Amino acid sequence: MFIQLKHKSLNVYSSVRELAKEIYKISLLLAIEEKFNLVQQIRRAALSVKLNLAERCSRPSAAERRRYYEVARGSVIEIDAALETAVDLNYYKISDFEKTGELLNKCFAMLSNMIGYLVSRFTSHVSIYYDLSK
Repeated sequence: MFIQLKHKSLNVYSSVRELAKEIYKISLLLAIEEKFNLVQQIRRAALSVKLNLAERCSRPSAAERRRYYEVARGSVIEIDAALETAVDLNYYKISDFEKTGELLNKCFAMLSNMIGYLVSRFTSHVSIYYDLSK
């Protein structure tokens, strides 16, 4: 918020911010007995996506940046699984998650593209020095 770093200008970051807000909003609708279980878990996962995306900007190597993208993407998957559990327990209907589902898919795709870009960039860079076809 106060430190202006380049991750804030990424499209994926604005999508992740929107996802985090949506997760916090829908978590308020969960049953009170889930306050310290499912609510906390999906909130932590949503925050993890955002924090790992932000932290990756301070990493000097492509391999480290890729790892932070992978952790962020893993947290997107974790949110999806937790929401599936909420549907299985009849706390929600899947139709309640239309916007959330769109955001989850969008963030997952964007993070996957960022990972793919770094992998291809690293592979082409390494292939200059090593024959990777063997």
